[in-house]
Amino acid sequence: MNRYAWVAFWILGLIWGSSFLLIRVGVEEISAGQLVFIRTLIAALGLNTVVWLRGLKYPRNLRLIRALMIIGVGNASLPYMLISLSETQISSGMAAVLQATASLFTLVIAHFVFVDERINRKKVMGLIVGFIGVVILSSESFSDGVFDSGIFWGQLAMVAASLCYAIFTVYSRVVIKQKIEPIVVAATTFISSAISGLIFMLIEPLLGGRSAVPLDQLPTDALFAVLMLGFLNTFIAYLFFYYIVQQLGSFKSVMVTYVVPPVGLILGAIVLKEEFSTWMLFGALLIFTGIAIININFRALFASQQFTTKERISS
Repeated sequence: MNRYAWVAFWILGLIWGSSFLLIRVGVEEISAGQLVFIRTLIAALGLNTVVWLRGLKYPRNLRLIRALMIIGVGNASLPYMLISLSETQISSGMAAVLQATASLFTLVIAHFVFVDERINRKKVMGLIVGFIGVVILSSESFSDGVFDSGIFWGQLAMVAASLCYAIFTVYSRVVIKQKIEPIVVAATTFISSAISGLIFMLIEPLLGGRSAVPLDQLPTDALFAVLMLGFLNTFIAYLFFYYIVQQLGSFKSVMVTYVVPPVGLILGAIVLKEEFSTWMLFGALLIFTGIAIININFRALFASQQFTTKERISS
């Protein structure tokens, strides 16, 4: 059974990693707000249909419902909007790498909220290495000594999206204390995500952004990217994720987020022919290294390797 779960794990990594590519293609033709609205609407319809078909019950506690609505905005539509805006200015590969900083931000925030999530020396080292990588990536906003404000604001929007994920991941752990089906949580949160996505789409042109475009006027590749982003990369991806959680547990399932950035970086290079400077690749490597330092138990890994070696010798 676990074999199928691990297959699903890698498929999910590929699906979520391709999101940055699809967003980049989509925002070439439609506004960030319209992209977010379509994406969250498709996910909301799909997830709530599954909840209805399975006969699951929605929460009735008003405080919990309000918390889920807040999570829907803070952990979905708002970061989706920031990511979409960022990709109007930066490459999909850079966006994918910068989203990896969400785990770094989560570590810092959790330190001040949870007693069992305190930062130790190893985590401090990982944070320092990771954030040095972010600083190096930010140097991409300078070209031949000239400051490119578009790239800078795109990077800042992407980092802000990662910060949203970190804040509301911790917030969800604080407020959701009662047992509730994960898919019900997702279905409920995406209702508020779709509503706020609609609001983003309506106010974007009022703030100087683009207006919504009729879908029948979109080029085929852009329409495919937008619909795929909502159906496969959000709705279906969440079904995959909850299956993986059920089979492998929460800790191993969350590790899929470490697969996403490299996939996004590679797809951007192959499909969109995005070019990456040496500094960008070096910054990305530092971010991934920082995350690895934080999450890998090197002592246990070394002990496991020694044990395996001894077994082979004795046999």
